[in-house]
Amino acid sequence: MKVVVSEFMDEAALQTLGPDVTVLYDPALVDDRKALLSALFDADALIVRNRTLVDQDLLQHAPNLRVVGRLGVGLDNIDMACCAARNVVVRPATGANTLSVAEYVITATLALLRGAYGSNTEMIAGNWPRNALIGGEASGRVMGLLGFGGIARAVAGRARALGMTIAAYDPYLPDEDPAWRDVRRCTIDDLLSVCDVLSLHVPLTDETRGLISRNALSRMKPGAIVINTARGGVVDEEALAQALKDGHLGGAALDVFEVEPLTAQAAARFANLPNLILTPHIAGVTTEGNLRVSTATVENVRQELYREPCDANT
Repeated sequence: MKVVVSEFMDEAALQTLGPDVTVLYDPALVDDRKALLSALFDADALIVRNRTLVDQDLLQHAPNLRVVGRLGVGLDNIDMACCAARNVVVRPATGANTLSVAEYVITATLALLRGAYGSNTEMIAGNWPRNALIGGEASGRVMGLLGFGGIARAVAGRARALGMTIAAYDPYLPDEDPAWRDVRRCTIDDLLSVCDVLSLHVPLTDETRGLISRNALSRMKPGAIVINTARGGVVDEEALAQALKDGHLGGAALDVFEVEPLTAQAAARFANLPNLILTPHIAGVTTEGNLRVSTATVENVRQELYREPCDANT
């Protein structure tokens, strides 16, 4: 059997696939579509992150493909209908990067509220910008969670430990779900109006594309913070940049973007904006998180290749 890996992972985890499996590990394939399609001609499995487009064209070049292992949870780069039609199983690494993303959100929250960690140049130059760097505390503020799945709940637990109040919007989570305990359940309009920090935890779908629009941002509190570790298309990037420029938002942290890597136009849009954190889709990729995601994905693929029963916890 043959497994192709087109994006980076913890390579050592692949050793558990066993001696009957040949592995082609080449993260450069994500940027070389022709080489990727050629490599898939006799592949039984494909392991990807979010940049490899698994569409009808790819599946037509992979007649033996049985399983796609997703290093993470987002599936917007995978045509699920085409996979189902071709009997290709898609296995995300559900829950494996939860802690990494949750800690990113909390780190960004504290950094943006305090605003005190970019003063090295001034300090070294002999300046003492004390009054400009007073900032604020997380305690007593409202953490708003758009989507209330596993990662959002992990954020909620950590935010609560900082003394924050939790508010959330998730129309797909039943009223009786115990996750709502000690959480203010909101409509989306209520959530936008009450939160001091808005953290996004929704997939990119027709329903969520552009959800955080110019109008949505205008309904947020002056000085509120937006953190997006979900998918770039959920946020209107031009509107967000303008809200930061106008001073309506107090800050933002973007780990995901509508086009990745950033285009020149997007990069120019974000240049010289105050209180903005930009990172290259790494919220879920810590050393520990990458190991967990890689291990879980390899196990998912191995189960499908050997047709073993699935573990409900993976």
